[in-house]
Amino acid sequence: MTTPSAAAGAYASLQRLANPSANLGRAVGEASGGPSFGELLRSAATNLMDAGRRTDAQTHAMASGKGNIVDVVTAVAETEVAVETMVAVRDRVISAYEEIMRMPI
Repeated sequence: MTTPSAAAGAYASLQRLANPSANLGRAVGEASGGPSFGELLRSAATNLMDAGRRTDAQTHAMASGKGNIVDVVTAVAETEVAVETMVAVRDRVISAYEEIMRMPI
């Protein structure tokens, strides 16, 4: 289950990626020691799929009379947060790509 602290950690990781001044003191090829951008995206996509699966499982359990409505609402809210996060990341990636494409050669 996604917790508020896990979501805060994901947002902090995305903030570090989005902050260009954080990398000013490093050489171009120097590794930051943290996960790569691809790994962060893969992790976020995996978390989104897992949240969707948990929501589906809770919904099916509720429909069969074995679930709790609070669990269903919580799972749906977690999935909604995960989707909103992925949409925000996608928008930032597209924005960065468009900015790169506008650069003169």
